[in-house]
Amino acid sequence: MSVERHVYFFGNGRADGSAAMRDILGGKGAGLAEMANLGLPVPPGFTISAKLCITYLEEGTFPPALRAEVDRHLKHLERVTKKG
Repeated sequence: MSVERHVYFFGNGRADGSAAMRDILGGKGAGLAEMANLGLPVPPGFTISAKLCITYLEEGTFPPALRAEVDRHLKHLERVTKKG
């Protein structure tokens, strides 16, 4: 069984996503991912799946695993920005 991914990192010349993932990352997230992949100066960060916005609006809740996934990405962001 595979675990659904909800959080995608971008920055430092690479991204977990791309412009082709607009349906998952949303327009802004896909654009940031593509700029990072092209090596443009994009501050590091992460995008939470646009699908979760729809889930939240429909169900009023987020998946239980989201908090741990966001926490992992926050720790990674602190490391790459040396702010942790």
